[in-house]
Amino acid sequence: MHSFKSIKIIDSGKSIILQRNNDTSVRYHSTWLRDNALDPKTRDVNNRQRLITLSDIPINISIQSAKLDKTGTNIFLTFLPEKKDVSFSANWLEAHAYDIKQHNEKGWIASDFKTWGNDMLNHIPSADYKNAKSDKTLLLQWLKSLYCYGFAKMTGGKIESGALIQIADLFGYVRETNYGKWFEVRSEINATNLAYTNLGLQAHTDNPYRDPVPTIQILYCLENSVFGGDTTVVDGFNAALRLKDENPDYFNLLSKYCARFEYKGKAGVHLQSRRPMIELSPDGELITIRFNNRSTAPITDVAYEDMINYYKAYRAFSDIINDPTLAVNFKLNPGECFVVDNTRVLHARTAYSGEGTRWLQGCYVDKDGLLSKISAISEK
Repeated sequence: MHSFKSIKIIDSGKSIILQRNNDTSVRYHSTWLRDNALDPKTRDVNNRQRLITLSDIPINISIQSAKLDKTGTNIFLTFLPEKKDVSFSANWLEAHAYDIKQHNEKGWIASDFKTWGNDMLNHIPSADYKNAKSDKTLLLQWLKSLYCYGFAKMTGGKIESGALIQIADLFGYVRETNYGKWFEVRSEINATNLAYTNLGLQAHTDNPYRDPVPTIQILYCLENSVFGGDTTVVDGFNAALRLKDENPDYFNLLSKYCARFEYKGKAGVHLQSRRPMIELSPDGELITIRFNNRSTAPITDVAYEDMINYYKAYRAFSDIINDPTLAVNFKLNPGECFVVDNTRVLHARTAYSGEGTRWLQGCYVDKDGLLSKISAISEK
């Protein structure tokens, strides 16, 4: 429970400053406070969506009065020229504070993400499907782990075609692509994708040639009696941060310039995208890794004078991704699946023999469903 011990109007009514009990302070602007008012004339009481536009807020808005209740847990404001009364709880204001130290270096990651290497092998987040489906607390724990680490396993599923959709239904909605609602991962003659062969695959993210890229991927095992065909996952954020630590110039090149990705499959399918291998938000947050040697098209957006160093950076990043100390290796059994955040975690496969059968099915789910489910369960 948060509370404040004093409130003061500053900047001629354009802002307020609140003093905390530990003698630190936090400021808010009048326009921001009015725009985020929680009263029923500003926000719909059912869906909490805003009922006004920014143009409805007077450009000369100011705060006439600002008061705290006796406990310091609620503040009460009056705005001019509307003469509108608005209240906020200390908890809400603290949860949405923006008068804080901002990140000022490239490549920071969200505080609730945890990076990992091969030490993750003995701590892979995992849950039994039936238990997770019936126990919301267990499901929430599994979903939070998937978000935090970008990777999790689920066991105890049905051994039947299409069972992976039941995993997707736990937290979101399947994103259908040209591969269908789900796709088969097993050897094919004249395969349209190298994933549909028995060749080994370097650690990669899926479908970087799409824009937007699929965000969550499920790979579900139905048969796996071959020699080889083991699964590997690599934390791409960990790899990118290591590159940044070892050679900041290389990190800057891969985040500054766009690579190009392309896929031509069956007739009528030609997918292309232009995005950096290491994508940062405008304020420098590391948000997406796109790495797929098979689908990288000719890179044409790098300046001539930087191209040699760009390829050096590309090679260095590839070498880090291939480092066994960053990889978690395991073999899937029928009825098991692994789920990855495809914007962060790369996956690979070792080659396998022609004897026996390896049959996986895969699908994509949008990440917003995962985040929505976490929030919805947490609020209950």
